[in-house]
Amino acid sequence: MKQLQRMLRLLWEDNMKVYLATDHSGVTLKNTVKTFLEEKGYVVEDCGAYTFDKNDDYPDFITKAAKAVSADPENSRGIIFGGSGQGEAIVANKFAGVRCAIFSTPVLPTQAINAEGRESTDPFEIVKLTREHNGANMLSLAVRFLKEEDALHAVQIWLETANPSNERHLRRIEKIKKLEETM
Repeated sequence: MKQLQRMLRLLWEDNMKVYLATDHSGVTLKNTVKTFLEEKGYVVEDCGAYTFDKNDDYPDFITKAAKAVSADPENSRGIIFGGSGQGEAIVANKFAGVRCAIFSTPVLPTQAINAEGRESTDPFEIVKLTREHNGANMLSLAVRFLKEEDALHAVQIWLETANPSNERHLRRIEKIKKLEETM
């Protein structure tokens, strides 16, 4: 079963499109991540910003990426960048089908990371959990709190982590989808 899941994930990754967006604060890191992803064979669409302009507004760019992920939430991913990543995630989460999580810096878990009591000493565990538990299809990176190498490592982990398979997590995601339908 695990091998079948891995094969399906690899097939999906071959067809996946990754949307990138930022305001002025994340232009440099966005460009670095774009190159990193293209070198790994991902299809990337850059939704801006393309140059540093301290007066630009993140909703203008994040909206483009979030709309694209919202149009195909199961087969696309979005990675967005901001100073804290907070405002960017707020904008992204306004769109139906988008589940955007924030990653600000590697951190060690201080207690069990799941209901079964599994412990971890992996400082990037939170990135995995955004996928395994929440099915996050967008990731907001807090550029003012991340080293470039940590951002690249987080992006790789996040893109390689499988969709939720645990019934408990799938049930919760379905409840989120139903909430979106009523709003």
